[in-house]
This record gives sequence, structure tokens and C-alpha cells, in this order.
Amino acid sequence: MATETLTLGKALNAGLRRALEHDQKVVIMGEDVGKLGGVFRITDGLQKDFGDQRVIDTPLAESGIIGTAVGLAIRGFRPVCEIQFDGFVYPAYDQIVSQVAKMHYRSQGKVRIPMVIRIPYGGGIGAVEHHSESPEAYFAHTAGLKVVTCANPQDAYWMIQQAVASDDPIVFLEPKRRYWEKGPVDLEAPLSAAYPLHSARVARAGTDATVLAYGPMVRTCLDSAAAAAEDGRELEVVDLRTLSPLDLTAVYESVRRTGRCVVVHEAPGNLGLGAEIAARVTEECFYSLEAPVLRVTGFDTPYPASRVEEEYLPDLDRVLDAVDRAFGW
Repeated sequence: MATETLTLGKALNAGLRRALEHDQKVVIMGEDVGKLGGVFRITDGLQKDFGDQRVIDTPLAESGIIGTAVGLAIRGFRPVCEIQFDGFVYPAYDQIVSQVAKMHYRSQGKVRIPMVIRIPYGGGIGAVEHHSESPEAYFAHTAGLKVVTCANPQDAYWMIQQAVASDDPIVFLEPKRRYWEKGPVDLEAPLSAAYPLHSARVARAGTDATVLAYGPMVRTCLDSAAAAAEDGRELEVVDLRTLSPLDLTAVYESVRRTGRCVVVHEAPGNLGLGAEIAARVTEECFYSLEAPVLRVTGFDTPYPASRVEEEYLPDLDRVLDAVDRAFGW
């Protein structure tokens, strides 16, 4: 087993490299993904090694990137599109929800769109306007799209390969504030050995309350659980990993054991993923709950200026406060 310590960003790069090597039909396209290697260097070195016909620098036109990728997918290619920042995805929103999501259904299954739309998302890097967004609910609400997000380097490495190999269109959300965090990555195990793509996973076992998170908030919740353990309270942290379809089997099992549930995400609370999860958990685990399902989210405002984004983003204190409220109900 060739295990290396990589940042999440380097793990994504290694996963994309392996996907390009495995299938000649895989192409990467986006603004500055080639010569520059991407704003976050996720595609660094790939154009040099695979050529500019497979790692393609596109014009600054997100709708054009996605529209071109639809045509490529119909012709049998597996395009991987990079949206440079989360706030830039909206010009492509029409293509994604009207064409990418619906082509398979509209053709009665005759046409598949095996494409991946990579989106760095979330705050925490002190970026300017339009560079910190959490658009996951838009896409998770859209029938025909699958939405996943990684939270650590090992998942980043496997999940990007699984997404590229899928015959379904997948919105692949990358927590940009976690790009530089390191972890062990097994680079040699076969793809068949990877954890299933559309599956949640217990990131930390516990007995007293269940904390649900995904993407950038998984690390925050793990830190919160470590702090809570110092006070004798064991929190179970579940990394959802897949937002559409939601995998709630592990969630239900956990909540039935702990009796309490807190859902955490950066996106605004109004109609966010947390609302759907809270409703589903309440329906399925009602008689096991000792308190209402609580949510810790961003506020119902646009992402603020970088100097005050720490006031907006859920942090350890807000998570632990919600846990305290669940015990004080």
C-alpha cells in the first residue's frame, strides 16, 4: 500500500491524473486549468503531461464551458469542467439545470451525460465578493443531478475518480478552505476498494449526540467533538459526503442511538440542506429523539466582506452551543 501524506488539493490532482490515465475519453476543461494549473493549482501539471487537447483552457464563459461539455458528453467523452469559483457558476446555471440535468430524462434514457462539474465552494479564505458562496441547495433540489462533496484528502482522491467514472452528471463541490489541509492517501488501491460514492460515513464515533456535516464543516465539527470530549460529552460526527441523493441510513442509526441531532452547514439556513435533513430525521426517528433537531448554519444574508466572514461562518462555539441547547431541552 503506497500511502502518502497529501493536501486535499494535491489529492484531487492525483485523482484527476489517475482518471486521465485510465480513460482516454476523459477531458478537463475550464478557465486557466491548463498552463496555469488552475487558480488553486488543482490541475497543475496535467496539461504538460496529457496535452492541450485533453486539458483545455477555455474562454471566460461558464455557460459556454458547460454547453460545450454537454456536446462532448453526448459524443462519448467524459468532460470534467472546472468552475473557477462558486460565485461564477450562476451564468452556467441555465445550462446545468435545463440541459445537463434533464437530457437523460428527456431522451427516455437514450442519452447519458457522464460529466463532472467541479466547484470550489464555501468561505474561510478571505476572498472578495462572488468568490465565497454555498450553492449546494440549488443543485441538490434539481432532479437529474447528483451532488457530492469531499472533506478530507482520501475522500478527495477517490471521490473525484468515482465521479468521473459515473454515467450520471455530478456536481462535485470542493471545500476551498480545506485545500491545504493534509491527510493520508492510499494511491495504489484499486477504485473498486474505495468507499461507495453516494454513502455517508461516521467520521467520529460517539454516544451522546449526533452532529451531521459535510464539506468544510466536517473539520469544524470534528474539532467541536474533540472539545466536547474534554468535558465528558461524546459527540458522533457523521460526514454526509453525498447531498443528492442523501444517504441517511447511517444518520438514522446514529440518531436512534444518541437521541439528539445537530445539523451544520455554511449555507444560509432558509431552505438549506439542513432543513430537509431535519425533516427526514424527525419523520424517521421521532420516538428516539430526546430534543428537536437543531441547525447551525450561515445567516440568511449574502456572504459578507472578508473582514467579517468569521462572524458569518459557523464555528466551534456555535456548534457546541447548539449541542448544549439539545441537552437543555
